[in-house]
Amino acid sequence: MALSHLTSSSRSRLLNNLSAARILRRLVATSTDPLSIETSVPFTAHKCEPPSRSVETNPQELLSFFRDMATMRRMEIAADSLYKAKLIRGFCHLYDGQEAVAVGMEAAITRKDGIITAYRDHCTFLARGGTLLEVFGELMGRQVGCSKGKGGSMHFYKKESRFYGGHGIVGAQVPLGCGIAFAQKYNKEETVTFALYGDGAANQGQLFEALNISALWDLPVILVCENNHYGMGTAEWRAAKNPSYYQRGDYVPGLKVDGMDALAVKQACKFAKEHVLKHGPIILEMDTYRYHGHSMSDPGSTYRTRDEISGVRQERDPIERVRKLLLLHDLATEKELKDMEKEIRKEVDDAIAQAKESPMPDPSGLFTNVYVKGLGVEVFGPDRKEVRAVLP
Repeated sequence: MALSHLTSSSRSRLLNNLSAARILRRLVATSTDPLSIETSVPFTAHKCEPPSRSVETNPQELLSFFRDMATMRRMEIAADSLYKAKLIRGFCHLYDGQEAVAVGMEAAITRKDGIITAYRDHCTFLARGGTLLEVFGELMGRQVGCSKGKGGSMHFYKKESRFYGGHGIVGAQVPLGCGIAFAQKYNKEETVTFALYGDGAANQGQLFEALNISALWDLPVILVCENNHYGMGTAEWRAAKNPSYYQRGDYVPGLKVDGMDALAVKQACKFAKEHVLKHGPIILEMDTYRYHGHSMSDPGSTYRTRDEISGVRQERDPIERVRKLLLLHDLATEKELKDMEKEIRKEVDDAIAQAKESPMPDPSGLFTNVYVKGLGVEVFGPDRKEVRAVLP
């Protein structure tokens, strides 16, 4: 029946009921009451018992998953546009499609735990508490960036949240992550480090050397292989004799996880943290997918079909999975989620506008963060007779 055909009293009752329903939904959506949801697919384990598929969450966490992943997605799409407009230069590797790994991992740990990753680092930085302004500032080489505009896309960093970068050398961050875990154990911190790498880095010798000594010393390190199935333009089956990366530790336990399911990632990371504090390292293989090419110079469609990409979007997209959960459990309406996405778009646009206003780094910054401060290091001319500068 049309609202205009109701009597004034009936119309008033209906509007009151609708209003009450909206208020109730809002209260539910901010609730921390437990909610149990099963992961999309089972975990597959190597040398360990897998965790339960039933994941404890709550309405507030599910909404935060949606907002955080939608923000990451919009941020990366905006970065694509800025790169094409030549406002971002150099290398730029986008994370859209893989957001569930960053968000789910963060939900299982604390900011006292460490994370170190490769060059696809924008969203991991954001999950660690970074801001959109710091992201776009760094991408555009501005002083307001998280690395003062000197690092660019591949070298994000947030010391206070124990996010140790952003590394451009393939696989090099894994030994560093094991070193951070050594310090955590030495200092009896009861914290862990997640060392992330891609399937393209999974055959690096340094990875196995670091894993070996970590296992000898029972270091609290979790090696996370973000398997998006293509190392640059090479499919995993063409590069690895055994592409079951969670098994590649041999003597080290491993777990294969649906990396497109934020709740599965959360459960796996919680399990892994508890494991490594008692028994030493573990490998997590996150079965995920990137929608963009390897980097902005790669169209991403020469070694895979467009049908493959659209198929993953339709069947496994991490944001759409959480959207369906929110609607299924009546935690939000379609309109409320669309409104949230509009707010996110504005937040991203505002951050870009602010970043553009930030100045470029001063040329004198070339001489900072190279040597320890206060050593009086001198810079000479070509004949070593004339002192050109004393570094700060």
